[in-house]
Amino acid sequence: MLFSNNEMVHNETIFGLESTQLKFGRNSLNELGWELNNYNSKKILLVVDPVLHDFNVTQKILDQIKLSGAEVVTFDNISIEPTLKSFEVASQYALEVSFDLIIAAGGGSTIDTAKVINLIKVCGGEVMDYVNAPIGKGKKPTSQLLPLIAIPTTSGSGSEATTVAVLDIPEMNLKTGISHRFLRPTLALVDPELSKTTPSGVTASAGLDVICHAIESFISKPYHQREKPNSPDERPPYQGSNPVSDIWSMKAIDFGGKYLSRAVLNGEDVEARGNMMLSATLAGIGFGTAGVHIPHACAYPIAGLKYSYQASGYKKCFVPHGFSVIVTAPAVFRFTYDVDPVKHIKAAELLNGSVIDNPSSESLSYELIKLMKEVGAPSGIKELGYVEQDISKIIKGAMKQQRLLSIAPKEVSENDLNQILIQSMENW
Repeated sequence: MLFSNNEMVHNETIFGLESTQLKFGRNSLNELGWELNNYNSKKILLVVDPVLHDFNVTQKILDQIKLSGAEVVTFDNISIEPTLKSFEVASQYALEVSFDLIIAAGGGSTIDTAKVINLIKVCGGEVMDYVNAPIGKGKKPTSQLLPLIAIPTTSGSGSEATTVAVLDIPEMNLKTGISHRFLRPTLALVDPELSKTTPSGVTASAGLDVICHAIESFISKPYHQREKPNSPDERPPYQGSNPVSDIWSMKAIDFGGKYLSRAVLNGEDVEARGNMMLSATLAGIGFGTAGVHIPHACAYPIAGLKYSYQASGYKKCFVPHGFSVIVTAPAVFRFTYDVDPVKHIKAAELLNGSVIDNPSSESLSYELIKLMKEVGAPSGIKELGYVEQDISKIIKGAMKQQRLLSIAPKEVSENDLNQILIQSMENW
């Protein structure tokens, strides 16, 4: 399709790849001070997960900042699974202090908070102005943002490489996001040593999110099936699968199959945890270009409607993002299989680590369920506190995520979602 002359005249013919500058490796945090010298920053805002104070990570970052000669102010009022309110609190703080560069250290919640701080600091307005339509106004940033250096400590969201910040809006019983290419961090320092700070339960949920990011982007609607934008500025961040994003996504699936179970089983297995961190970044580049779709569209209301589930490794009752995504994935990939069986089987074989004999529409779902069992994931949405009478509410929330559903490999109706969610009540 790259050079076809038979494309519909109104279809897209172009895809692009923008990515965060990446530095990966053990003790890469020790090069933060050197990197800061490239920015000539005078005052830095450090947005940090307070948990890192107990592991001496915060102090290591402060020591590196000191080497650069810059002043620093710290914000650590981070909400796990950020809400509209927590983003507003963080943004208000940012408006009251001065800084010319941001460092975000923590998981996706911390990095997403820093993205929104950056957006409001530079462009002003209210958080809801920028939330994706039709939930928010869908306003675009008016100018480039400040440099943002992301230092992830978990292996999940890939936020260090993406254009998205996700938030929960409890008053509306849903999750949604803000998405624009200007939100993407400038630099990511991915240090496997930092993954030791993450509890196994968090590693499990985060790692399953990585795998879903990678598979969803790999099988998403091909970029050339989208309608051509009126101008380059209107080309969406989620462009659809393409030959370049597929490379990143496939490697992330491969690493997820090889290393996630090991990373969950042993927090000191730096090889496994480090490769899952790398997998998260790879998947972030892949889905940051291609997009995610049905599992994530369902995940937002699944995480936003009920807060009774207590996951291992987390202090409060809620549905961790990775679990909210993975519970519908087996049913979704059965539904999408007929669009591109070859890609679905390829994803299954990457997870399995070898060629699958007699592959079928169940192969990918089987591999996912096997991995879910190994890492202690919930068996389905029933375990998260849902009954079949709740399905209509989940569907209502999922259908609002048209930014995601538009990039699904096939159109999905409310009836299709109903069948997916019935299958997802219990995957085993």
